[in-house]
Amino acid sequence: MVALTAAVAAAASIEPTPPSPGQPPLLGGLTTAEAQRLSAQVGANAMPSASPQVLRRALGKLWAPIPWMLEAAILIQVLSGKELEAAFITVLLLANAALSFIQEGRAQATLRALSARLAMTATCKRDGVWATLDATRLVPQDLVAVELGAVVPADLTILTGSVLADQSMLTGESQPLEVGVGATLFAGALIRRGQATAVVTATGTRTAYGRTAELVRDAQVVSTQQSAVIRMVRNLAIVNGGLIAGLIAYALIHAMPVHAVVPLVLTAVLASIPIGLPATFAVASAVGARVLARQGVLVTRLSAVDEAASIDILCADKTGTLTCNQLAITAIRPFHGCTASHVLAMALCASAEAGQDPVEVALRATTLPGPPETPLRTTSFTAFDPATKMSTAVAVDAQGRTLTVIKGAYAVVARLAPVTPEITQAVAALEAQGNRVLGIGAGPPGALVFLGLIALSDPPRADSRALIRQLDELGIRTVMLSGDAPATAAGVATAVGITGPVCPPRPLPAGLQPDTYGVYAGILPEDKFAIVTAFEGAGHKVGMCGDGANDAPALRQAHMGIAVATATDVAKAAAGIVLIAPGLTGIVVAVREGREIYQRILTYALNSMTKKMVQVLFLGLGLIMTGQAILTPLLMIIIMLAGDVLGMSLTTDHVQPSAKPNGWRIGALTGVAICMGACELVFCLAALAVGHYRMHLDPRHLQTLAFLVLVCANQATTYVLRARHGLWAAPHPSRLVLLSSGLDILLAAVLAGCGYLMAPLGLGCVLAVMVAAFFWAQLSDRVKIRALLHFPLN
Repeated sequence: MVALTAAVAAAASIEPTPPSPGQPPLLGGLTTAEAQRLSAQVGANAMPSASPQVLRRALGKLWAPIPWMLEAAILIQVLSGKELEAAFITVLLLANAALSFIQEGRAQATLRALSARLAMTATCKRDGVWATLDATRLVPQDLVAVELGAVVPADLTILTGSVLADQSMLTGESQPLEVGVGATLFAGALIRRGQATAVVTATGTRTAYGRTAELVRDAQVVSTQQSAVIRMVRNLAIVNGGLIAGLIAYALIHAMPVHAVVPLVLTAVLASIPIGLPATFAVASAVGARVLARQGVLVTRLSAVDEAASIDILCADKTGTLTCNQLAITAIRPFHGCTASHVLAMALCASAEAGQDPVEVALRATTLPGPPETPLRTTSFTAFDPATKMSTAVAVDAQGRTLTVIKGAYAVVARLAPVTPEITQAVAALEAQGNRVLGIGAGPPGALVFLGLIALSDPPRADSRALIRQLDELGIRTVMLSGDAPATAAGVATAVGITGPVCPPRPLPAGLQPDTYGVYAGILPEDKFAIVTAFEGAGHKVGMCGDGANDAPALRQAHMGIAVATATDVAKAAAGIVLIAPGLTGIVVAVREGREIYQRILTYALNSMTKKMVQVLFLGLGLIMTGQAILTPLLMIIIMLAGDVLGMSLTTDHVQPSAKPNGWRIGALTGVAICMGACELVFCLAALAVGHYRMHLDPRHLQTLAFLVLVCANQATTYVLRARHGLWAAPHPSRLVLLSSGLDILLAAVLAGCGYLMAPLGLGCVLAVMVAAFFWAQLSDRVKIRALLHFPLN
């Protein structure tokens, strides 16, 4: 009730525009002219689109550190008159941007739903006549009618009648509420029973629902992927920028001509760009998204797949997420010699035969062991009245006796049928467990007997407890966020295995930590948002799982927002992952797939950083050793195309995921890359020294040798780095990895051996380099094991 009360108070703070002089009485509704005037003042009853424009999304893919470096390289090539090289780099740039843009566009196209939850039509009185209007045309002071099955089109205040309203999608309350004259109905609520006439008090973004949608738009968090890429590029820029500066200084000191310096510097710049890094993140995530889709998990933001690997906290909504969001009977307590079957039969007698009231639906769905009770013949029935809080039936039993049967709130039935201390104690125990308790009484008129109690609650999903246990085994702590009462939330938390005390009621304490409390109850949407933000501010990677509009801000703010299959459209639009299949097993599936993807991207990132450092150092030291540029821009572009692009096959590699949450330790990653780069550099320089001092190759043949050595050394490094332990202890490579490696080596061998785009080397020299690289990989593997001990990546 705390959440609903606070939300009502917030809604009440938005006063409708006072009637203008001469306006007809409220019950007559507005005229068309008055509605148009108010519409011009407050706007349409709709949510503004939250989707960025297509052009802005497309340009955003070209505005980042790595695209900047490629764009600079394109400009230099054009100014140097190298149109072919410029065209190659342009293809790389556009392909890299298109991969991410297309995948994200396809996913978002499935969930255009930020405003779809508002009712499409409304019954409104205009010009003194009731008519069905588009809900977007409603304005404050409009008179509307709502009835069974309707979706409330705006925030309303009831004038006449009463309804049973399901507002769980906004407030988090697990049970529908009786709403009568003077009370507020929120936009998006579903009417389960009754009918009422009401006046519109707020529309569009001014509704409680609309303010939640506004909070969703304001929510944002820097993705782990984005942060990791930026820090990797930063470290590479620092290291390689210094090396390139040294290279330029060396060329100037030795008075190298400008026409030789420009290609040298351009080659060094190209060598330092991790062209495939962002694309690999996108491709790995896209591959993972396809795998998850086959298992009932829809990825709507690619970064959410990467975040799944790193989350260590899962904030889970209660109603509709951990529970079924459907009332069920949890206990029947008979008294005065009755049986549970008899109590249930009497409750059904005092219920509408086909009513859609959640309590009546739960009663009809309940079956008890043993023979069924002989049904009574009902002669009259009075439906549940919010004023009396009970329903009544007059029936005739098998002996022909006339009985009055009542079903309702315990306090009401207890005034009509005497109760014993035993009954009072049973009620207290059931309510302490978070149940809603009904009393059942029957007997001759004026001599009713209290037959029993029926306890109802929103039961946990069948798989909730297993989910919490599996997440705990994966190193992820689960906390519950609920708008429901503390007792109800604590009871569900105990049932599903969530540990920790219940946080005191609002306001939230300062300096929240995930291990302080296990349950946060009676909270508002902005509280859920604040809790997720606080956990992230404390350095945690947070996942949020929910189903209602009240969860949407937190779903958007979390690193990994998860909407369950039954979630509202707004929740699905705010989340990065949507569970298509019923149940919660998709959360564990997403975490495990995310950790596999992390290992694949980690291999590529390690490989990319190592190669980029080696290539720039190799250029510089090769210049010092030979006095000539050992690679041309065209050869470097071939290495980038063959190595970096084909290297993206690592996104399909077989890996061993970690048992605990992953995290990008860029400093450690850089340390390992430096160690492995130094080892690879020794091999490359040794091969170059043999070609220069022993074989006395001319500059053009030295460039071919340098090209071939780099390709073979890079492939050897790839296989060494994909194994976190020994080289031969790693899972076997995927077919695509083996095929890509074969194509890369075959392309280099054919170009170098046959002299395409470079001077030819003999077949014996080509084979010698390949064999040397294989044996060098065994030594490099030992260096890697020591490097990982000094720079642990997890």
